[in-house]
Amino acid sequence: MNQALFDQAVAAVKALPVKPDNDTLLRLYALFKQGSVGDVTGEKPGFFDFVGLAKYEAWERLKGTSREDAQRRYIDLVGELGGDVEG
Repeated sequence: MNQALFDQAVAAVKALPVKPDNDTLLRLYALFKQGSVGDVTGEKPGFFDFVGLAKYEAWERLKGTSREDAQRRYIDLVGELGGDVEG
């Protein structure tokens, strides 16, 4: 996996032609975290932290996914959303 291509996709997200829906934003977040940090870390947010809990759980679902696979899936998703990623 080319780290530069992943970094390019991260930058491309900020310039997407249309803001993705919340489910897609959660997928992007989880793939980004898995691709840059690895498996989920930290304490699970409380029930009343709806956004934090949703993000944590989306990332947690990718547990065991390699960083390279998460980066590839992130790049593919950004491309599907119209992001300018060349590689």
